[in-house]
Amino acid sequence: MTQRWRTERPGADEHAPYYTGYIAEVPSGKDLIKALEHQGSTMAALVRGIPESRGDFRYAEGKWSIKDVVLHVNDAERIFSYRALRFARNDATELPGFDEGNFAANGNASSRTLADLAAEFEAIRASTLALMAPLDDVVMARRGRASGHGVTARAIAWIVAGHGGHHEKVLREKYLMG
Repeated sequence: MTQRWRTERPGADEHAPYYTGYIAEVPSGKDLIKALEHQGSTMAALVRGIPESRGDFRYAEGKWSIKDVVLHVNDAERIFSYRALRFARNDATELPGFDEGNFAANGNASSRTLADLAAEFEAIRASTLALMAPLDDVVMARRGRASGHGVTARAIAWIVAGHGGHHEKVLREKYLMG
């Protein structure tokens, strides 16, 4: 069973242009599964290290709170993993997009603790890894449509890593440096 999908970035024809930046966030030369495992540890540790009193902090008016950002990462990874599952299993049903702003507005993140959100992230990431780790190149090359664009299961795996990395960086640079 080959697994080149883990080290070779998806091509531009495998995802919507919007996701190019997320895919570029993934460090080069590293096995994607190992990168997802590492990011799972660093993100959870980062969130657990934030004092609970800062959970509702927003770095600017109209921006999400720290808790909103973590919940967004959790929600998005669930959705991306579900899409990867559907496409990896050769399900050609077109999947709708999701409104991240609506999810954040209705996620009630402020009622949660950072520790709880970190634990949820770890559980979701473990599930993502259990889904993706055993998949081979043939399965990960399967395509579907989500949010009106064609996408491969492989691209979704890279998007998960890039999206998580992007938001971890945002937390460090915009929320915790100030």
